[in-house]
Amino acid sequence: MAFFRTPAGNIHPAVKGAAGATAAWLVIAVALVAPSEGLYTKAYYDIVGVKTVCYGATAADGVDLTRTYTPAECRAILSKDLVKYDKMVHSCIHVAIPPNREGALVDFTYNLGQGALCHGAVARDLNAGNVAAGCYAMLAYDHGRVHGRMQKIKGLTARRHLEYPLCLKDY
Repeated sequence: MAFFRTPAGNIHPAVKGAAGATAAWLVIAVALVAPSEGLYTKAYYDIVGVKTVCYGATAADGVDLTRTYTPAECRAILSKDLVKYDKMVHSCIHVAIPPNREGALVDFTYNLGQGALCHGAVARDLNAGNVAAGCYAMLAYDHGRVHGRMQKIKGLTARRHLEYPLCLKDY
C-alpha cells in the first residue's frame, strides 16, 4: 500500500520491522481511517464541531491546530496515533482478536474514543466471547450532536458499515 512508503519508496517506519499481525491490523486501520477522515493539512471544524487536522487528529492527539501540515507529516501523525489507539483497544479487549477485527476496533476507537469502546456493549460482548453481538453493537454508533441536536450522520453510518464485516470476518 502506497501509504506505507516514504517518498524515497522505503517502507514507512511505523510498519518496518512490525510483526505480520501488527502490520496487518495497521494496514486495515489505515484503509478505514484515511478515507473516512479525509486529509486536511489545515485545521477545520468537523461536522460535530471538533477542530481537527490531517486525518482527524485533534488537540487531544497533541497536534498543533494553528499550523499547516504536509501530507507526509499527516501520514506520520496517523501512523503514530493508530499505534496509540491500538493500545487503547487492548486496554479493554481482553480476548484474542484477529487482525481484521483489531483494525476495525482501532478505527472505531480512533473515531469515537476509548470510552465508547471500553464502556459499552462492544467490549462487553467481545470480552464475553459473543463476537456477533459485539460487532453488531458497533452499528449503533452512527449519531452525533450537530447544532445542539443528536442526529444520524451518513458518514458515521457508512463508516460503521465498513467496520462491521471486518469485525465479523473469521468469526
